[in-house]
Amino acid sequence: MDKYLKDLISGGENQQLDFKYCVSDSRKIAKTLVAFSNSDGGKLLIGVKDNGKISGIRSEEEIYMVDTAAHLFCRPEINYIIRQHTAGHKTLLEVEVIKGEKRPYQAKDENGRWLTYFRHKDQNLIANKVLLLVWKKQMKKTGVIVKFGAAEHLLMNYLSENGSVTLSKFRKIAGISSRRAEAILANLIILKIIIMNISDRGYTYELNPEAPSDIIH
Repeated sequence: MDKYLKDLISGGENQQLDFKYCVSDSRKIAKTLVAFSNSDGGKLLIGVKDNGKISGIRSEEEIYMVDTAAHLFCRPEINYIIRQHTAGHKTLLEVEVIKGEKRPYQAKDENGRWLTYFRHKDQNLIANKVLLLVWKKQMKKTGVIVKFGAAEHLLMNYLSENGSVTLSKFRKIAGISSRRAEAILANLIILKIIIMNISDRGYTYELNPEAPSDIIH
């Protein structure tokens, strides 16, 4: 095994690296391709077990299954670079995906639904409405203008005192609709005033520690 491959695998699965033992369904690969495109880009190694042990690919057909995933089960279609590596007598595939410029990218699941995924650490998660709104607003050329009203000030004060808030909690304490709450959170994420966290509690929002203090207070 060459040094490049050894160093890549030794770090384990992470935000920009995913292992697949084999490709049995192009739709599963599509989910990872979409997640990388919607996030920071990344590399998919096929023929590597979760523990980093090389199993090798079974046949050349796996290359065509990746191509099927990128062009039939992803929208927009995803561009990728594929490389073959040899480790001993085993062959594995490296599929490199760059961060997409046409977010959101979607993958088609087993039930024919188009779902939007993003990469979070070593997981592919379904994007919530706030994140989808962030991407939509970022695609616009006009930028984002935010007027700080009662709801925004209430949110800043609540986060200063409590640390974090969920979408439903923010909607309730501000007495606003879910759509309005989603828009406020998305705007403040784009302006880097707040950040979104993902945990066992689901999606929560907190003040960005790098945001200027005069904006928060």
